[in-house]
Amino acid sequence: MKLYSILIVRKDADKAKIIASHFDLSSFGFFQRGSVQEFMNFTATTIAERTNPGQRQSVESENNVAHVYCHPQGVCGMIMSDKDYPSRVAFSLLNKIMDEFLVKFQPEVWKKAQTLEYPELATYVTKYQDPQQADTIMKVQKELDETTAILHKTIDSVLQRGEKLDSLVDRSEALSNQSKMFYKTAKKTNSCCVVM
Repeated sequence: MKLYSILIVRKDADKAKIIASHFDLSSFGFFQRGSVQEFMNFTATTIAERTNPGQRQSVESENNVAHVYCHPQGVCGMIMSDKDYPSRVAFSLLNKIMDEFLVKFQPEVWKKAQTLEYPELATYVTKYQDPQQADTIMKVQKELDETTAILHKTIDSVLQRGEKLDSLVDRSEALSNQSKMFYKTAKKTNSCCVVM
């Protein structure tokens, strides 16, 4: 699971402009990073232009997915990730980013700005690389899965222990029968002789 970028895109009529972004392209080769970033920027503006206000969608291309949420005020948040990244986590992050963005920047600021400094995007790109740590529901699900695995191991060990106990009981019954036979045989053998 990899989160490549978070972008904030302003929609002007039918044109879109990236006004804030942060990328983590460390998984790409050094000489590929410029082309990859350029492609992601192009993809982001194209998708934002074709997404209606208030709409959420995920657009898949090869092994990557662009999750987009266009706020009714005319600004879109976009996350570029690989296919394995959970869309529920991406959209919850987009909701959070868009809410914070609209509180931090008034419409008269972001509608006129060419670019905006939004350093929180870098923090989110880093924090949400592992969605299980960043998202509380996924964290709880992971803990439940671990607990379930531990319970299965415990039940398996109890069953194995139970099988061993059953085997011991069977052996003790066999031993008990053998000891009774030994006692009877010993009694017969010793009955012929009198010890003085």
